[in-house]
Amino acid sequence: MEVTALCFSLLMAVMILQCEHAQRVDSASLHITPDKLQFFSYEQVTFRCESEFNDGVIKKLEGKLQSCSSTHKTPTRSICSIKNLYLEDSGDYVCVAGRWDVSNIISIDVTDGSVILESPAHPVMEGEAVTLSCRNKMMSFNFTTDFYKDGVHISSSSAGNVAIGRVSKSDEGLYKCNIPGVGESAESWLAVREQHPHTRPCHIYVVLRTVFTIVMVALLLLLVGLLQSEKLRATIRNSFLPNK
Repeated sequence: MEVTALCFSLLMAVMILQCEHAQRVDSASLHITPDKLQFFSYEQVTFRCESEFNDGVIKKLEGKLQSCSSTHKTPTRSICSIKNLYLEDSGDYVCVAGRWDVSNIISIDVTDGSVILESPAHPVMEGEAVTLSCRNKMMSFNFTTDFYKDGVHISSSSAGNVAIGRVSKSDEGLYKCNIPGVGESAESWLAVREQHPHTRPCHIYVVLRTVFTIVMVALLLLLVGLLQSEKLRATIRNSFLPNK
């Protein structure tokens, strides 16, 4: 029993170490270039999937992923470039690596309208500076722009952008812009990441692998214990048998 308890304790320690390692190592991650969520029709976009696995695949959650105009693959990275975006390319994209490793979701919005909001596709770290820009498809020079957060007007700019010097969690929300007489953009979510995020849970495949190991070792120890017990009983029986 003492051996079994010791082995179980060691295996639990191994599981904790594996989980801590999994928390330090980034899981699959999806990146987008240019770094924004809204696009005009026929713009180009590049998705980059990075993972510690060799089989990272970029997927669209609903609908068909448009054929990549160019691709590139390495043992830890896969890239898909789409030359011309269409309205049906709007949606959620992920990177899937291995059986359990799924990346962050990037949701893009493709429009045939005249106005888009350019905001970071990935969470902004607290304390960093971020600039939201309003783009007019027809004009490239400065124009008066109104910016909204969660439906509430927050700023007007003659330069077509609004800057947030030090981002905090209170800045997280849905943003959009409006150019009077031209049009309004769709809303995009600006995510803000804490400086010291909570430790993320251990990957499920680490837990399953460790539980499987514990079960197998326990069964092995049980089998060894039964064999040893049988040998001990046989030795005791033989010791009481009369010598021939």
